[in-house]
Amino acid sequence: MDNYYIAFAPLQGYTDAVYRNTHHKHCGGVDEYYTPFVRIEKGEPRRKDVRDIDPTICDGTPTVPQIIAANRDEFAKLCDAVQALGWKRIDINMGCPFPLQVKAGRGCGLISNIDEVERIALEIQKRKEVVFSVKMRLGQNSSTEGLDILPILNDLPLLHITLHPRLGKQQYRGAPDYDAFATFIENCGHKVVYNGDITAKVQADRIMKEYPKLKGVMIGRGLLSKPWLLSDNEPLSMIKAMHGDIYKHACKNLCGDSQILSRMHAFWEYIDIDKKIHKAIMKSGSLRRYEESLAMLSTTK
Repeated sequence: MDNYYIAFAPLQGYTDAVYRNTHHKHCGGVDEYYTPFVRIEKGEPRRKDVRDIDPTICDGTPTVPQIIAANRDEFAKLCDAVQALGWKRIDINMGCPFPLQVKAGRGCGLISNIDEVERIALEIQKRKEVVFSVKMRLGQNSSTEGLDILPILNDLPLLHITLHPRLGKQQYRGAPDYDAFATFIENCGHKVVYNGDITAKVQADRIMKEYPKLKGVMIGRGLLSKPWLLSDNEPLSMIKAMHGDIYKHACKNLCGDSQILSRMHAFWEYIDIDKKIHKAIMKSGSLRRYEESLAMLSTTK
């Protein structure tokens, strides 16, 4: 299977603009990179999040800003902030399973709030200049929750819906519910993108073959672990190229060993390399020890 849509899922603290740009430059294979969600903090869009979606730093990388909201007021503020930067494409996060967001009624916590979903839908209808998509799960506590709001979503002019076939309460544990996933596809009036547990290109091909109505797939941790996943090039050379750009940016823009190492440890955290080298990199407490650990990569094949 080829020629289907492939998106890079957002992960807070990992896939910032520098990472997205660097992956696009050295690895590729991704049609669109979704940003970690822009959220409300102290009544306003969080400045750090807004800076990360500034088009001037997206450097030509095909980027989709994502927002997360608990109600129509939050949603409108976030849309205003994103649109003020010139974006005409926004993804709505209704799938974040983390307890703090769910408890606040955001992410998966929004799915069961049908009244608020309807109010947000009215706001979407008003913003005809924006192309929206939704990223969601089957529900927070039951797979019927997603089906319950599907009639509302079906009435909206969405580009597609990305669906992770787990419940929010599962977070990333337990088996995906593929029966519920198939039921959702059959009842959905929009194109659907699959998200969840893809760690190899052959898995994505298999999912596309099994569910021929799908538009494509979204991959997150699989690409963080193997940034070369969608490329035929030599993995180590791509990792070194990505690392070089990100390390250079960190040294230029961050202050002191601690900040720089924190950024670089995030880069390496998921990457699938020799366990001994990975441990040495992650335990490095100074830039000198860090660079000594990196030198070990040159001896691997």
